[in-house]
Amino acid sequence: MSAPVLVTWRCLLSFLGAFAWVALMRDRRILIGRRQIANLLGVGAIIGLHWLCLFGAVKLANVSIALAGLATLSLFTAFTEPLLMRRRIRPFEVFLGLVVLLGIGLIAGAETDHLLGLGVALLSALLAAVFLVLNRIIVVSGSDPMVMVGWEMLAAAAVCFLAVPVFDPGGFPALGIGDPMDWLWILILAFVCTVFAQALTIRLLKRISAYRLNLVANFEPVYGIIAAAIIFREHANLTPTFYLGTMAIVLANFLHPWLQRKYAGGIE
Repeated sequence: MSAPVLVTWRCLLSFLGAFAWVALMRDRRILIGRRQIANLLGVGAIIGLHWLCLFGAVKLANVSIALAGLATLSLFTAFTEPLLMRRRIRPFEVFLGLVVLLGIGLIAGAETDHLLGLGVALLSALLAAVFLVLNRIIVVSGSDPMVMVGWEMLAAAAVCFLAVPVFDPGGFPALGIGDPMDWLWILILAFVCTVFAQALTIRLLKRISAYRLNLVANFEPVYGIIAAAIIFREHANLTPTFYLGTMAIVLANFLHPWLQRKYAGGIE
């Protein structure tokens, strides 16, 4: 299945699932004002582009390369969060971002056949850094996380649907799914990995900074690369330098709490 078709189904089902949950709760309103809805639709469009790039990177390279590129979230957020939230750039966050960048350099040097996939994954990380910071601004203002997910997934589904005829003309007419078992995986991707995970992420943004959340999210490549090795046997195609670069990314995660306490007076 192409990336646009897969992400269209993911976002469409997530939109329906989130609003169905809001309707069942009865104490929450879906219609929250034009300005708020417009803001959420804008963020959702960025999320749709992010997922198109991420799944596109998997197609162009492999799971491990795509996740390693996504791990540059901390580097991009070190600049996007101060810019969008109007606070000073913290030197130690930039330092950790550079450690992550070193890891990406090692990965890129070792995987020259996958540079295009890595580049698309880096664009995916930049888009993720932007929409996470914007989501934090919105949720801190008092918006309901599940309502946010519903409107954002509607816009993301629209963006991905429009991308289908551009990148996969053959998949546009029916948006069909060949293997019936694919429905099971798409439903899990939509309801567990999107509706539940997105709502939880937005709730966390009420308590911690987008930078801190993104550093923790950088463990995703570790879990993903292990899973890819088990399921797709990707470890046979990856060099030791790739794993050295990944270790540099993980090191940034372990250094962050210590540097946060030393230079910023605590953990956000």
